[in-house]
Amino acid sequence: MPVAASAIYFLNLRGDVLINRMYRDDVGGNMVDAFRTHIMQTKDLGTCPVRQMGSCSFLYMRISNVYIVIVVSSNANAACAFKFIVEAVALFRSYFGGSFDEDSIRNNFVLIYELLDEIMDFGYPQNLSPEILKLYITQVGVRSPFSQVKDARPPANATLQVTGAVGWRREGLVYKKNEVFLDIVESVNLLMSQKGNVLRCDVTGKILMKCFLSGMPELKLGLNDKLGLEKEAQVRARPPRSGKTIELDDVTFHQCVNLGRFNTEKTVSFVPPDGEFELMKYRITEGINFPFRVIPIIKELGRTRMEVNIKVKSVFGAKMFALGVVVKIPVPKHTAKTTFQVSSGRAKYNASIDSLVWKIRRFPGQTELSMSAEVELISSIAEKKTWSRPPIQMEFQVPMFTASGLRVRFLKVWEKSGYSTVEWVRYITRAGTYEVRC
Repeated sequence: MPVAASAIYFLNLRGDVLINRMYRDDVGGNMVDAFRTHIMQTKDLGTCPVRQMGSCSFLYMRISNVYIVIVVSSNANAACAFKFIVEAVALFRSYFGGSFDEDSIRNNFVLIYELLDEIMDFGYPQNLSPEILKLYITQVGVRSPFSQVKDARPPANATLQVTGAVGWRREGLVYKKNEVFLDIVESVNLLMSQKGNVLRCDVTGKILMKCFLSGMPELKLGLNDKLGLEKEAQVRARPPRSGKTIELDDVTFHQCVNLGRFNTEKTVSFVPPDGEFELMKYRITEGINFPFRVIPIIKELGRTRMEVNIKVKSVFGAKMFALGVVVKIPVPKHTAKTTFQVSSGRAKYNASIDSLVWKIRRFPGQTELSMSAEVELISSIAEKKTWSRPPIQMEFQVPMFTASGLRVRFLKVWEKSGYSTVEWVRYITRAGTYEVRC
């Protein structure tokens, strides 16, 4: 269901109209007065961004010191309307040098009117890509003096770019060295019981790319996902290659990916945008390799003392290592004094977060490190309150390791000129919410 906007208004915090554009005649010009009187002046803006008054609905969002209000008179797609607002603001910022506020609107109202006529037609959203619009709307806005945004590109092949299938990449790009950088970045989330039982776990990942390629290349990416290998086995009429296969959940792709080819061939084929972009996001809930195992032993000795013994074992390969490992062991608020013994790294008591913080700069794989601490408590307060034992938390980064087991099987680049390319692939796993109950 489209937006079908009847009008769009840009208001300042006092409710004054900075700019507006009427797209349909099914609403009156005084609708903004109703929004100002019944919504803005009642200070009821933060409860819900969608408000209905009579036969009209207001969908609004505050950006800096400006309210953007879309008025609709029919049953419209609210998510599409807010998506339009977000992308429209990003477009304006690309012209204004990164700023979007009341002053930038007043200084660029002619340009904004021109853009509003292009990005919405009869209330229906159109192309909002800055790269495409700058090909034929070459007017330069009044920019912030601190802006570092590049000037508009020359209007070359504008019609082809707007109507063609590859709207995210312009033609004529030339690089002396053709390179592709691919990073697989994963965040592992874990909640484990004191006995080592997994209560909740998942991995959220994304594939980031930087492409510096000449011409209009086509890339093909193969992963060790289950669907892709099964499809390859059907095509080649032989069992899939040995090795771990994974099942991807909740996969979302960049608009450059050919979804039709992915559904049939189960490979990621695309013509990449120039520079840096996010190719895909995914989530995995099964077959997760946890990089660390934490064994906590916390004993309360009477009302004034505690003994804390923590063992952390790295489960990844011996040739790998983790960086920036931080283990946060919670202690009661009425902690008075602590003493530590660590096999590696440094430990201290942080009263602001009520935790013992153990930091290890470099943690080799297949290694077990330990920390022991004695905690003295204030007895008068200890007698009144019961400690709830929050979970132990970890922070880390493990280069060249993926908790999901996702691997790049191949990355191929085709371009009609036949130039050679250099491909770089990196992996890194980070801690999301990595917790162990104690």
